[in-house]
Amino acid sequence: MGKIMAVANQKGGVGKTTTAINLASCLAAAEKKTLLIDIDPQANSSSGLGYFSKEDAPTIYEVIINKIPAHQAIRATALPYLNLLPSHMRLAGAEVELVPMVAREHILKEATRGLKEEYDYIIIDCPPSLGLLTLNTLTAADSVLIPIQCEYYALEGMGQLLNSITLVQRHLNPDLAIEGVLLTMFDMRLNLSRQVADETRKFFPDKVYSTTISRNVRLSEAPSFGKPIILYDILSTGAQNYISLAKEVMGHG
Repeated sequence: MGKIMAVANQKGGVGKTTTAINLASCLAAAEKKTLLIDIDPQANSSSGLGYFSKEDAPTIYEVIINKIPAHQAIRATALPYLNLLPSHMRLAGAEVELVPMVAREHILKEATRGLKEEYDYIIIDCPPSLGLLTLNTLTAADSVLIPIQCEYYALEGMGQLLNSITLVQRHLNPDLAIEGVLLTMFDMRLNLSRQVADETRKFFPDKVYSTTISRNVRLSEAPSFGKPIILYDILSTGAQNYISLAKEVMGHG
């Protein structure tokens, strides 16, 4: 039985999509059957794996709004153990289209119901907001991985995210757990990075991964080539960081 992990933080620019792509790719490289679901209308996880939706190709939008079977939208990637359920800009309208639907927070959960038998890990890249798409993801997920960037105001807005997680646990998904908190854009030379790391560990005792994701030029270049970091430059610091994170995630069971 597989595990569904949401990668969520309503703040943009915290390394959420980078983490979704590269964690999924490193799990796949470890021969774990992995599915990456892109539920962000910006579709950066899809393009970051080299996939650009053709207008008529089914995507996560058709799965949740038109109720087509997820299998019809799932695509292979350059990594044998990694599949992608891509997004499209059409999804931007989904927040409004979901509003009148019955059990609207449970639509993604229903759509992915059969997939846990087929994959070891299902990673879902959430939009940078706490709207209905993110709520659907938190309702469908077993756990949530929270990336936090080591910069000013890193923990600002954390209360909002944790409040949303608590509400989901109370009303929609009592089994939702915090998988872990990941420090991204870490720079050992900066006092600020170290201060944010310390603050985050105080805020989330026992939840912060020992792996941190360093600032790395190769990591920020990789998506423009449509490749995860392990296919773009496996010797880079970024690749080594995400390989280490994948080992930690697998160690958590």
